[in-house]
Order: sequence, then structure tokens, then C-alpha cells
Amino acid sequence: MVRVLAACACLILTAAGCAGLRAPVARATPCPPCTCPQCPPAKPAAPRLEAATFASLPGWAGAAPDASLAAFLAGCPRIAAPSALRAACEAAGAVPPGDPQAARRFFEEQFAPWAVLAAEDGEGLITGYYEPVLAGSRARSGAFRYPVHGVPEDLLVVDLAALHPDLRHLRLRGRLEGRRLVPYWSRAEIERRGGELPAPVLAWVADPVELFFLQIQGSGQIELAPGERIRLGYAEQNGHPYRSLGRHLVEQGELRLGEASMQGIKAWAAANPQKLREALNVNASYVFFRDLPAAGGPIGALGAPLSAGYSLAVDPRFVPLGAPVYLATSWPLEARPLERLMAAQDTGGAIRGAARADFFWGTGPEAGAQAGRMRQSGRLWLLWPRGEMPPQP
Repeated sequence: MVRVLAACACLILTAAGCAGLRAPVARATPCPPCTCPQCPPAKPAAPRLEAATFASLPGWAGAAPDASLAAFLAGCPRIAAPSALRAACEAAGAVPPGDPQAARRFFEEQFAPWAVLAAEDGEGLITGYYEPVLAGSRARSGAFRYPVHGVPEDLLVVDLAALHPDLRHLRLRGRLEGRRLVPYWSRAEIERRGGELPAPVLAWVADPVELFFLQIQGSGQIELAPGERIRLGYAEQNGHPYRSLGRHLVEQGELRLGEASMQGIKAWAAANPQKLREALNVNASYVFFRDLPAAGGPIGALGAPLSAGYSLAVDPRFVPLGAPVYLATSWPLEARPLERLMAAQDTGGAIRGAARADFFWGTGPEAGAQAGRMRQSGRLWLLWPRGEMPPQP
């Protein structure tokens, strides 16, 4: 069992300030249940992994994980040799495809489940994402005047992992002003610079709101003409933190909490064009894209094609990319359980925390409808090779 627990203690130095306590003692004493003014507030439970069993996974008894095995195998070529997952990948190649019972035996024999806990009850937030399809053009026109940018020439990315291994999940992004590294342009500044931004334009689209959601999803397709599409994937980001547009509109009284879905935000944008640009700029984060092969699925952060309904975006500080992850949540806007073995193959700027995940629904408007409605609680179990300790959160 891997645990990181925080204990609350008060160092009592004087008798004043807490009626009914003992005389002063020079040692750490647990906080009393009363409201002692010297006691610090209790710290939230630290993220941790807790050993579990397959029998404890909701819905596992009826699961048919053959499609889950296919999703896991799709990521195996991108899992580095030092990973404990490599041996499982080699064993997975020998499992007959399309055989649910063989797939079940494989997972039960090769892996042990670990509950991913971010709070006392283990509940986390599960959202959804998809690959949008936007109408667009390779050339600017009156209809298509919003650019989809590639990576700017002046964007610098500083990786400190070689000097500071504890910062391996963090990168600095900026630009040079003389000899100084300064933050890269924010969304509002990029929009103001327009054609002055030293970045290639991969395509032009008609709707700034659809472009905004393309950046949030991290990948998408541009339909240039009937039957002709290009696929774009995440390449880089400007380094500014992500801020939720839906949350901002709720805080400003523009939307009620239940209306802050992708569909609700798009409806608000259509009704409030004069407020749109200011609202979009609240999220200073800006995503740059790269061209991807049109065939296959969109490419996730692992570098492997995503599988609709079986790929999960996670926070890699807590859940290693490439690992199988069992998910127990519900279908969007329903109480019907959604219990499925997924593959951790992607990340996202808004996916922060241990029990936090984004469910990949696939491509197009139907997938977008499901993704836009998905925002509910759920639980995660990391499947890690038997006999190996999972990475410390």
C-alpha cells in the first residue's frame, strides 16, 4: 500500500487561548476537537494509491475487456523499455484478438489494481472530450478568417528535467526580450498581434468559438471540401495556465451552473457576440497545432492513436501514460453506470489531480454531444504489473 498521510498536531507552548486544555507541555499533541485558535486547519488528504482487488472493481465481473486490450496494445509501441509495463505489452501480443475471456485472464494475471485516491472517499471529476470537425480552408477568405496556428518561431520551451528530475512534468515556455526570458504572449496578445505572430497558419476557420473549443480538445479535423479533410494535433502551448470559460461565465452571472456545458457556452456566444472576445480572452492559454496523418485516430500525449470510448486523458504526475485504468462513473446526464477498463494515453491542461480524467468519445458531432454533457463524479483504479510497486504519487 502506498500512502502519504498528513497528521494535524499543535505544539502547545502556553496555557492561554484554549480553555480546558492541560498545562503546557513541550511536545506535539494532537489537535482537540474544540476550536483551538492556535490549531492550523486540517490539511486535505494527500493523493495516494491503495491496493485493491479485481473483485472490488464495480462491474468487473461482467466486463468484456477485449476492446480495452486493443486500446492498451495501441499504446505499447510508445511505452519505453525501462517501464514495468513492457513485459505486460509483450504478453498482450500473444492474446487472441476479439476473445473477451482471454483478455480478462490476461489483465487478471498480469496486473494488480490500485485505487487512485485524491480525497477520503476517492471520488474525482470525470469529464469528456472529442475530436471536432470544423469547416475551413487552406487560404484566408471572407468566410474563413480565423487562423489555426502552428508553433511560433520565437516560442522557447525550457525542460529542466535533466537538472531537476523532480520537475520532469514541468516546462517553462516563453520568448526572448534581449537576453531575458519573458512569458510568451497571452491569448489576447496573440489575437492583437494577428499577422505579426511569427507562426505558420495551418488552416483558416469560420468560427472563433469552434476554434476555441478545438484548442481545448487538443486535436481535430478541418474539412476543406466535401470528402477532403486534414487532421491537426496538439504541438505546443503558450505557457499560460488554463482557465475555464464556463466557470467564468457562471461567476459573472451569464450562465447558471447547469448551463455551463459546451452546448450552453456555444448558445451563450451566439446570443452575446459583443461580449465574446473579452470572455474568450479570460483563458490566456493558447494551443498551437501540427499536421498529422489523416488516417487512423487522433494522436494523444503518449504518441499513440486514441481509441474512441477506451482512451483516457489523465494527470501523468499520478497515473503513468500507457497504463490500463479502470473507470467507474456514469453516462452523461444519466444514472446508468459507465464502468470500463480504459488506457491512459493522453493529458490536458485542465486535467490536474490524481482522481481526474477526461473520457475520449471519438470524432464528430455525436461524440461532441456526449463529451459536452459529461461532468460527473467517478473513481479510478490504476492497473500495474503484479510484483511491481506503482509510481509514488
